[in-house]
This record gives sequence, C-alpha cells and structure tokens, in this order.
Amino acid sequence: MNKKKKDTRWLTSVALMAAIVILLANTPLGMIQLPIIKATTVHIPVILGAVLLGPMAGAILGGVFGICSLISNTMAPTLLSFAFSPFMSTTGLLGAVKAIWISVGCRILIGVVSGWFWILMKKVKVNSIIALPVTGFIGAMTNTVCVMGSIYFLLAREYAAAKSVAVDAVWGLVMGTVTASGIPEAIAAAVLTGVIGKVMLRFVK
Repeated sequence: MNKKKKDTRWLTSVALMAAIVILLANTPLGMIQLPIIKATTVHIPVILGAVLLGPMAGAILGGVFGICSLISNTMAPTLLSFAFSPFMSTTGLLGAVKAIWISVGCRILIGVVSGWFWILMKKVKVNSIIALPVTGFIGAMTNTVCVMGSIYFLLAREYAAAKSVAVDAVWGLVMGTVTASGIPEAIAAAVLTGVIGKVMLRFVK
C-alpha cells in the first residue's frame, strides 16, 4: 500500500510539473527578457523535476518540453523550424528523424543529465546551496550544447542555407548562439534552480 501511494504521488508530481512545462512553453512566461536576448525558462521545471523526482521524471518532463517545441515549430514555423519539426524537414525521412532527435531527444537529455548530476552531488555530499545552482547551470547548458551541437553535426548544410552563409561559417554561428544565448540562459537557470529548488526541497523532505 505504501509503495502504491508513493507511486501515485510520484505520478501526480510528474503530471503537475509537466503542466508547468506546457504552460511555460505556450505563454510568454517561458521567456525572460535579458538586456540583449530572451532566455527560455521552459527547461527549468525539467531540471527541478529531475532533482526532486529523479532522472526518469526528468526524462519524461524533457520529452514533454521537446514535444511542445516540435508542435510549436510545426504550427508556427520559423526560418529554422526544419531542425525542430519532422514535418518541416527539407531532406525527407532522414531529416525528419534528425529533427525529432533535436527537438525531443536533446530535451530528454536535459532531465537525464540533471537528475544523475544531482545524484552525484548528493553522493559526494555537496551542500544544496552550491549543488542546486550548479545542477541548473549544467542542465541548461545540456540543452544548448546538445541542440546546437546536433544542428552543427547533423544539419550544417541546411542551417547554412537557411542563414544564407557558407558552411564554413556555421561553426561560428553555433558558437555565437552558445555564447550569446546559452550562457545567459544557464546563469538564469542556475539562479532560479537555486532559489526555487531550495524551497521545494523543504516540502519534499
């Protein structure tokens, strides 16, 4: 009976966090206006869910994030939607598989990496005041590095065509995105994960 209650509580918690992911993914609340760029916050409940509920929950929440991204890029396509929606693929079935990996697979990794990194932090007895922000930073950078890295290695030619630049220039564009967008997002994730996570851990305990 206790195990059943625990499983029900886990599923309910995952469902609640998934609802928050969907809310952020479909409203302006999912973006923080920084001085130069807008930083996404959708991955933050994925990271928090992985910390509070484990890597499996993180993977599920990351999958929800990815599906939201896939739907968004399908329903409201942009210049780079071919990299996130299989229905916008410019290279057929192979391109569709690549898009699913980038939009969903990379986001699943956010939860997996964050969850296991948090477990590692606990095992080496790192104080949560330090472990939470670091986990937030790592989780956010997992998103940026996996997505942009996959675009570079899997869709460099298509990315270059979309941006109207030479293929040789793609690496510079990718690194520019990581620096200008990825790092500020990771810093924002570190701060929010540290603050929100500290409060939520008290309730879990």
